[in-house]
Amino acid sequence: MSFGPALPFFARAALFAGAAGLGTAFLIAAPTPPLAGRADANVEAPAPIQLGRWSAAAGRALLAEIATSANEGLEPADYQPEALAAELERSGGGEPFDRMADAAAMKLAHDYLLGAIDNKAAFDWHIDRTDADPAKLAAALKQAVAAGQVQPWLRSLLPADQRYAALRTAYAETPETNFVLRGRLRANLERWRWMPRDLGADHIYVNVPSYTLQLVEDGRPVAEHVVVVGAKATPTPAIGYAAQSVVLNPWWTPPKSIKVSGKGFVRSGGALRQPPGPRNALGRVKIDLPNPHAIYLHDTPAKQYFAKESRAYSHGCIRVQDAERLAAELVKLDSGSDAAVAQGLKTYATQTVKLRQSRPVWLVYFTA
Repeated sequence: MSFGPALPFFARAALFAGAAGLGTAFLIAAPTPPLAGRADANVEAPAPIQLGRWSAAAGRALLAEIATSANEGLEPADYQPEALAAELERSGGGEPFDRMADAAAMKLAHDYLLGAIDNKAAFDWHIDRTDADPAKLAAALKQAVAAGQVQPWLRSLLPADQRYAALRTAYAETPETNFVLRGRLRANLERWRWMPRDLGADHIYVNVPSYTLQLVEDGRPVAEHVVVVGAKATPTPAIGYAAQSVVLNPWWTPPKSIKVSGKGFVRSGGALRQPPGPRNALGRVKIDLPNPHAIYLHDTPAKQYFAKESRAYSHGCIRVQDAERLAAELVKLDSGSDAAVAQGLKTYATQTVKLRQSRPVWLVYFTA
């Protein structure tokens, strides 16, 4: 058997001993040359492998929040948790997991911030949001991933309003067998996610199904009024616009959808208008909030509807019980005095009291 000259002696001895079955061969290792004399002396140790932007911990946090989304009335399966978990288990992270985690986290962030339903107009919901920029949301997600704050960031997108928290508690406490109530609570949780996160410390809040109006100052209700809302055929849309003025003894121009006989009206520029007076459809007060839906708050001579249990009778506008008091409260909060309202209501002359600070008016739809 020839090993050739290149094979060291001790290696040849070991191979021979093994082949011949002669027991254990003892090899004496040659001393290691000094580091300074080695060819790889200046080679740096390899850097640790970077699997991806999403660490395993961040991935687990995302999976935990996806599971928690069920408590918000959402469906965790919409965010592909099984596929995420399988990829995380398989690879521990990396580019494929980054793509999957980004997609799931962005959808969950969207649903927490804006709601899972995109076509809100189908539900006559027309409240615009200014915080819906996908690029900003993606940038915020990237920062949260880098900082290890995925779960806190996602939860910060949910409504902080105490009414949303109360709905979430009620949803958790309602047995799963009570499909009707749980369905209603889920719908209301979803609608709250449609709402802007800041309603304004001072605003007017009208909940259409409960037929109530609240005047809110410094974040707390200071007055409440019964209201009449849109009928089934002419429902009140969900909108958010700012009240800018109080009109005392307003004129009324009926929309094209309302047919009038013409009696008691005057023609102005081709349109029929009803002058101020005891029979005016807007009563003594109109709170104007310019909007493309032609919706506003007003008084009414038809006081009998306020006593009914169901109060959906208007053509979409909000009729307010004791609207004169609401006007006085609103102007006093704005200027410190309601003298202009008291004086203006002594006659039937039309007067407009402009508010120094416009006040957001939210017409919303919550059934729980």
